Amino acid sequence: MRRVVSSAVLLLLAAVSFPRNLSAQAADLRENIRDLFVFGACGEPLCLDVDPAVHGQHFIPAIQNAQGNLLSFLQNSIGVTVSNTPVSAATSGAIWGKSETGLPVRTATSAGPLFAERAQTLGKGHFLMGVGVSGFNFTTIRTTPLNGLVFDFTHQDDGDNDLGNTDFENDILEVRTNLDVKVFATTAVLTYGVLDRLDLGVAVPLVHTTISGVSDAQIFPAEQNTPHQLGTPANPSLTATTSTSGSATGIGDIAGRIKIQLAQGPRNGFGILGEVRFPTGKEEDLLGLGDYSARGIAIWSGRFGSFGPHVNAGYLYRGGDSENDSFLATLGFDQLLGPWATFAADVISQLQVGTTKLLQPAPVIVETPVGGGTSARIIPPSNIQERNDDVIQGSFGFKFTAPSGFTVITNALIPIRRGYLQPDVAWTAGLEYSF
Repeated sequence: MRRVVSSAVLLLLAAVSFPRNLSAQAADLRENIRDLFVFGACGEPLCLDVDPAVHGQHFIPAIQNAQGNLLSFLQNSIGVTVSNTPVSAATSGAIWGKSETGLPVRTATSAGPLFAERAQTLGKGHFLMGVGVSGFNFTTIRTTPLNGLVFDFTHQDDGDNDLGNTDFENDILEVRTNLDVKVFATTAVLTYGVLDRLDLGVAVPLVHTTISGVSDAQIFPAEQNTPHQLGTPANPSLTATTSTSGSATGIGDIAGRIKIQLAQGPRNGFGILGEVRFPTGKEEDLLGLGDYSARGIAIWSGRFGSFGPHVNAGYLYRGGDSENDSFLATLGFDQLLGPWATFAADVISQLQVGTTKLLQPAPVIVETPVGGGTSARIIPPSNIQERNDDVIQGSFGFKFTAPSGFTVITNALIPIRRGYLQPDVAWTAGLEYSF
């Protein structure tokens, strides 16, 4: 027993001391997003190599204005998504009781939910060790496909008059982007029953984030002899292409958890859980949020034969300037299919508090469009929706418990309501052992 406990502690200490960033590239991973808007040798997003000292600078202000920054919007969207990588339940798996002789025995019940919580705790002196692997291949951002992003950048106003009073101020620089974002997270979990109704735990994620993408830029001129050109002075063009790729690996945001069982009867149980996530993941490499976050939830769970419903409700606090807090609600059940198999299903929701802080630049109004007239043109910054990032997911999984006490976990997360970045399906596989 001592060897098992010592091995678990050493595993978690090794994970905590693991380098925060193992990326082979010199630049931060957030820079890969920036590179999707760099065309040519001048090195700045939206800078045109043709006459860069004059007309080559005229689209640069379009990527940032007083209402928001498009690059920060994309970078922060990915960062928040990575920090939301789910962690398995604090005290899932076996529940321990005592036999008539006072010896610890596993209670005959289901192996419990995967991401939801039930009220039971492990029991004094008992451990839960686990490791889970999750894969996310993100396909949408606020329902817009990542392989079909469109960004429209407008010319700066060169004079004191309205934008568009000079014909070339009506030029539009459009960027069509095919973006690929993948996250692979391996999370080690250790929970200890300090008292019969009090558990303490820690979850340490090792995160691997990969980004690649291709952007095609095109200038739509308002006049035939536009001074705005992509390409080079020797070979000017109205179109250009750029690409980027990179990856980073390191410790994500470590979570510390406490769970208290308030009451437990034959059919109903009540408890609370508190969790703090520390900003241990390197924000620049999209491995973590870069700020503290915390959640507190109230737990009800029932037991009606082999059927165990549960409800979790709580609040998620995020410390960053571009992230909103959320109300949390989870409703589901676990069903014992046999002595060794459990099926679990949940609807997991995060409902954003307040108006979204994760903003794109405001649409640009061209007051004096080319050709005269009084109708202004409104140019949206992108085809990404401006909406709250409420996230609702369906969780469906199985747990298979061997006589030795090891539990194998398989699960799928399917988006019901998409916010931030979402995959079509996220998978999880894991192994737990309780003693």
